[in-house]
Amino acid sequence: MTRTRRLLLGLGLLIVTGLLAWILRSIVYQVVILPVAFLGFQLNIWYHSLSQGLWWWLILAIVLFMLVFSLIPPEKPGEQKPTKSKPKRGQVEQLSMEMRRSKSGQYFKWIVANRLGKLAYQILLHRESGRPRSVFAPLLGEGWQPPQELQAYLETGLHGSFADFPNSKNPFDKPRQTPLDHDVGGVVEFLESQVENGLLPK
Repeated sequence: MTRTRRLLLGLGLLIVTGLLAWILRSIVYQVVILPVAFLGFQLNIWYHSLSQGLWWWLILAIVLFMLVFSLIPPEKPGEQKPTKSKPKRGQVEQLSMEMRRSKSGQYFKWIVANRLGKLAYQILLHRESGRPRSVFAPLLGEGWQPPQELQAYLETGLHGSFADFPNSKNPFDKPRQTPLDHDVGGVVEFLESQVENGLLPK
């Protein structure tokens, strides 16, 4: 846009603004000027109706309030009241909760199997008097003779993954059996028997 066009556009806007102000002068006078003038008149009457001493007391009270408010120390972050945290779940409670969730999918079934598989590994590790034993080694040892399906369950929990048993994409398909579907109660009883039979050194 050239300079001449900008000047013409500005002049046109100025003319339009002036015309609108002239046309709307009575409306602006009624809507804006009169209410503002009336409010100023009312405030002036209210100001003169009060004694000068009262105004001084009011100003003094405001100053004192601001002074007291400024002297109050801000709350330090370290002084905040500590929030009560929920108590941590114990291992038994955590395992019990995961067993209840195991009905909802392969992941939670594997979580339970993994915990029991690690427990079986610890039993065999202690039985060997602390000798080095790889966590990737098969769960085998002296006196360790679980049923085949129970052994597969513990091996899957310790060395496998829930991703090895994906859920069917078809919701109408019958869920297929996996090693993770073994009865957890029977696994717990077997592991307890390994401890109660004195196979763990004291």
